[in-house]
Amino acid sequence: MDVREQVAHQRVELEAAVAKALEVAGKQADAAEVAINKTTGISVSTRMCEVENVEFNSDGALGITVYRGNRKGSASTSDLSEAAIAQTVAAALDIANYTSEDPFAGPGPAELMARNIPDLDLFHPDEPEPDHAAAVAIAAEEAALAFDPRVKQSDGASYDSHYGVRVYGNSHGMLASYASSRHSISCCVIGEGKNGNMERDYSYTTSRLASDMWTPERVGRHAAERTVSRIDPQKLTTREAPVMFAADIATGLFGHLVMGISGANLYRKSSFLLDKLGEQVFPEWLNISERPHILRGMASTPFDSEGLATYDREIITDGALQTYLLTSYAARKMKMQPTGHAGGIHNWLVSSTGESFEQMLKKMDRGLLVTELMGQGVNIITGDYSRGAAGFWVENGQIQYPVSEITIAGNLKDMMQNIVAIGSDTETRSQILTGSMLLDSMKIAGE
Repeated sequence: MDVREQVAHQRVELEAAVAKALEVAGKQADAAEVAINKTTGISVSTRMCEVENVEFNSDGALGITVYRGNRKGSASTSDLSEAAIAQTVAAALDIANYTSEDPFAGPGPAELMARNIPDLDLFHPDEPEPDHAAAVAIAAEEAALAFDPRVKQSDGASYDSHYGVRVYGNSHGMLASYASSRHSISCCVIGEGKNGNMERDYSYTTSRLASDMWTPERVGRHAAERTVSRIDPQKLTTREAPVMFAADIATGLFGHLVMGISGANLYRKSSFLLDKLGEQVFPEWLNISERPHILRGMASTPFDSEGLATYDREIITDGALQTYLLTSYAARKMKMQPTGHAGGIHNWLVSSTGESFEQMLKKMDRGLLVTELMGQGVNIITGDYSRGAAGFWVENGQIQYPVSEITIAGNLKDMMQNIVAIGSDTETRSQILTGSMLLDSMKIAGE
């Protein structure tokens, strides 16, 4: 039996377990939700071209949530026998007896449940032998170590390949499942500068389909190239200057937007974007679209973790905020409709002003290119932003030298409004697909 047949058989078994749990719970609870994510795969890590760790994974627990009146109880089991399921339902019901009443608790609205489950081409399993997986990781390390004599040692490489099945059901009659896969290669190396100072950087590739990933040699060379470019950094004096975030760093700024418009932060009144629905929070040229059904998309899903159907949705149109991100619980709290975002966002496409990475540097002319951020200095309530950074100083549109031990600061409201351009060098490994981002000015604290 090949992997696809095994997974098809597994889906039938898991759906039956979820259906059984719902049947048992339905006799004693007012409502119920049951879900399981079963994941299988291999992770191999190497260091200095020697195998360091080999892990085989096959795990997943059946999570059962019951509602009795306005009380909620949850329990889980990895044993899918009928007796174990009955015991777990009983445990969840027992817990519900002791929880506080919450009028906003309960499954999502029945009319918003996913009924037609599209095939998003997410399932491309690969079962590499440990020796092959190790060879891939070692090939990345070898390419990195051969790139430049200043690359002195490897901090490790890895090859990961996992596939799994997600099944969700609830007392509205919703019961659906889908299979997906994810593969990745990563490599991290250390370089040595003139004074013995060490710098570290990394690279990685990830995809639903193993053959769509970068080659291990490309991952290794990219990790080494990034590391070598950082060797012998200089410090900057304190100043204000334009700041450009590399594409893989720019995703983080939009991640703060996700936090700012998430229901949990909004109903607690702990967001810098409170009451901003319909208002302009970005420049007029900027748009963000959500596309949950992109084939093979890294954040594609036919339904969210509450079983709500996912739809194409505009997040930002002409700079204005079009929607919040609401679970069913948050939506009831805020007297709004849930948006299908329980469990996270689904493939955000950020519009570009069309410039390449090099053209973005020329547009900035003189300023800071940020390639790494450190620390957690972001206050989602006020929008205050202050983080350690490293990157490169740019003059006349050309990278001059690496810089480190600096802090960049501003306020997220201002930063979002002051985006000058977004490049065409789109980061595709993230759930947020954006190019590099240029801001007109930020405070840079150095010497």
